[in-house]
Amino acid sequence: MNKQNDDPCAQPLQVKPRTQKMREKIQLATLCWFVYLEGWNDGSNGPLLPRIQEVYGVGYTIVSLIFVFACVGFIMGAVSNVILAEKLGFGKVMVLGSLCQVVAYSIQSSGPPFPAFIFAYFINGIGLAVQASNANSVGYVASIKENAELKMGVLMAGAGAFSSPLVATQFSQQPQWNLYYLTSLGISVSNTIALIIVFRLKRQGECLAEIGIVNEDNSTSEHSHLRQIFANKDVHLLAAFTLLYVGAEVTIGGWIVTYIIDVRGGGPSSGYISTGFFGGLVVGRLAMLWVNEKIGERLAMFIYAVLAIGLELIVWFVPSLIGDAVAVCVIGVLLGPMYPIVMNHAGRVLPRWILTGAIGWIAGVGQAGSALVPFVAGALAQSSGIKSLQPLLVGIMGLMTALWALVPHGSRRPD
Repeated sequence: MNKQNDDPCAQPLQVKPRTQKMREKIQLATLCWFVYLEGWNDGSNGPLLPRIQEVYGVGYTIVSLIFVFACVGFIMGAVSNVILAEKLGFGKVMVLGSLCQVVAYSIQSSGPPFPAFIFAYFINGIGLAVQASNANSVGYVASIKENAELKMGVLMAGAGAFSSPLVATQFSQQPQWNLYYLTSLGISVSNTIALIIVFRLKRQGECLAEIGIVNEDNSTSEHSHLRQIFANKDVHLLAAFTLLYVGAEVTIGGWIVTYIIDVRGGGPSSGYISTGFFGGLVVGRLAMLWVNEKIGERLAMFIYAVLAIGLELIVWFVPSLIGDAVAVCVIGVLLGPMYPIVMNHAGRVLPRWILTGAIGWIAGVGQAGSALVPFVAGALAQSSGIKSLQPLLVGIMGLMTALWALVPHGSRRPD
């Protein structure tokens, strides 16, 4: 009985010094502020898309180029991150990514010609991908077993996406609509300052050591880890699911305002429906936690997906402005818990020694989906009308459900 109390290795793992706890909270808050900016960036597209089309005189396909350029930027940022993180280290790479966002928002706030405007999305995509890959793989998910930090991070993403449409809808009705990007610029500048002050351009190992987390696995090379990640079938299933999920989430938030205005005859204040959707995401990530625990996350995911598909069918076939707005908000509630469930499930089925890199890859692929799927929606809208949005979303959610059925049930992680 007393041997456990005499174990010199037990106490340090259970109790951290107060300074380490405080440092951990500060680091986490800094990363969550970036994730708030990430959500803010995604949530603003919906109310602004109709105004961008009006100002620049472009159709659905051309305006969808903003998603293409963002997607290319995401991909380039994710690929570059593998090299940059090795050469420069976590702290410097995070600041470099945040500076890309500062440049992008500076360009957009000036109201430039359309080619420069969409090129800013490319720069912003690089910055978001670099920061997202590092923020999701900083070690909290892999090293802190209760995953409270992960849940707070995704909550902050929802909070950012919830608040930005409130501001973007107001600016979209003003002559100087492009000044909205000054608010984004202010947040991105504060993000840069916070990253410099808190992480001080240090490498990931040094930052983790400050909060009492030691990198346990230094014996395997980065290239070996990459080979193991890409050879793991479960990583690709979870990444494909995340691509479709994030793509569907951003597509609804980005195109639903245009759908409501063009198909249901909504007015300029239709942008607030996007706020309702992202607000539903926040509520779902909090309110559905007890449901996930009660019936199990795997079954809960199937139930959420089926109900969301049913509500999408209502938006598709029921010509009611108020009814569609309510359905979109409830869809947000049902989609909200999905991202945390995927990340928690990744922690159960993936080997611990690849978990950090795998989560970074899954999150990066999801960010690419946030650009790819909305572009497909725009291209279809150009040829078939914006009414094509709902059948596309129903198809994507159906495919998500099929992919989730292929994900393994229990733990495969040989810890």
